[in-house]
Amino acid sequence: MSTIASENIKTKKKRQSLILPSDVTRMIAFLAIASTLAAGHFYGQFERVFPQLITLVFLYPFVTIAIAKYTQRRYAQSTNVALIFLDAFSLGVILVFIEFNIVPTFAFILMTYFSSMVIGGIRVWLTNNIAIILGAIFGITSFGFTRALVATHDPVSLVAVVGTGLYVTIMAYYAHRQAQSLLQSQKKIQQQTNQQVALARKLSKYLPPQVWGSIFAGRRDVKLETQRKKLSVFFSDIKGFVNISEELEPEALTELLNSYFTEMSKIAHEFGGTIDKFIGDAIMIFFGDPSSRGPKEDALACVSMAIAMRKHMKVLRQQWRAKGITSAVHIRMGINTGYCTVGNFGASSRMDYTIIGKEVNLASRLESQADPSEILISEETYALVRDQVICRDQGQINVKGFSKPVTTYQVIDFRSELGADQSFIEHELDGFAMYLDANKIRNYDKDRVLKALQIAAQKIKETTVL
Repeated sequence: MSTIASENIKTKKKRQSLILPSDVTRMIAFLAIASTLAAGHFYGQFERVFPQLITLVFLYPFVTIAIAKYTQRRYAQSTNVALIFLDAFSLGVILVFIEFNIVPTFAFILMTYFSSMVIGGIRVWLTNNIAIILGAIFGITSFGFTRALVATHDPVSLVAVVGTGLYVTIMAYYAHRQAQSLLQSQKKIQQQTNQQVALARKLSKYLPPQVWGSIFAGRRDVKLETQRKKLSVFFSDIKGFVNISEELEPEALTELLNSYFTEMSKIAHEFGGTIDKFIGDAIMIFFGDPSSRGPKEDALACVSMAIAMRKHMKVLRQQWRAKGITSAVHIRMGINTGYCTVGNFGASSRMDYTIIGKEVNLASRLESQADPSEILISEETYALVRDQVICRDQGQINVKGFSKPVTTYQVIDFRSELGADQSFIEHELDGFAMYLDANKIRNYDKDRVLKALQIAAQKIKETTVL
């Protein structure tokens, strides 16, 4: 971060050194004006121009620059505006002294128009016009006026044109340098942004997507704070994992766990769950923070996620068998709904976004009491999902930390999936696993599904297993 900050400071200083009008361009501009006045005076073109005026015009930028350097420390913006206005005002007075000679007038106005458009666009250009007019009015009122738009001698025109061309060239050079500097700054900023995005993506792997998304969007502060919320808490683990870990080689066990966590995480994200942590073979997920659809919808999403996980385990077991992992892997799940304390816990230098409370403990106890492939939920969760989910009363259990027995329910399936109109069919045997959800099959995939079923059916008919 210090390197990035240092680069930003250097870039800022570099850009500030190129901000127009610079001291050099102002000196060149008034040197061109002073040279034109001197040429006109020498050839008798400007009758009202006297040597003292030429000297004053020549010294003007040096004096104003010295004053500006002192005032810019405290009034930078005001000083720049005042200088632009004063330059244009002075030019208006000078035009009166040269009696609006055609070529010098055109050349001087061209210089101020060019600089005003480079510096600040239309707004500064309009300000310059007003200042020139005010300066001309002041000059006419103070010094009088006899002629206007007088033709210019060739030598004087040459000096005016050369001076203006030199000024425009230098201004264009500074503008080009500024454009290049800005382009380089933009490239550096883009590189830094890309690095920060890449870093954010890496760090996001350690946080639930809902949490880091709200942090980067500015909706959540990274500080120690907690709040009480009604959440639906989910726990799951692999039944008999110790025995499975003893049977499998470490590489196979690692592959099994990683594929299991990956698939379960996809399902959790699909239903909007916040993955709290992985604890060995266990998963802890909750619904209701950082975003919530209401206690009822959160509880239903949590139970729906558990049902989807249970169904998908049939597919995973078949995939693992194909890879030589013959151990029967079954998960058990527990869900509870209640008020928990959620937020950032820990120290200011190291925080953990998690939940605590007795309702969390109850969800963990329900998971440990569940049978393989069973989803055990509390009475509070059952009351919220009973209208859409079929459950079986499993009686009461004694839970450590609770003075009264806890009523539990076993999740069977969605009401819409039971009966003659059910859309879901599943079946699993050695060498065969079918997972069908008719409601999720898209119309343009139906022919492919039917063809796959026909091929499978024909293969089974032709295969004889002794």
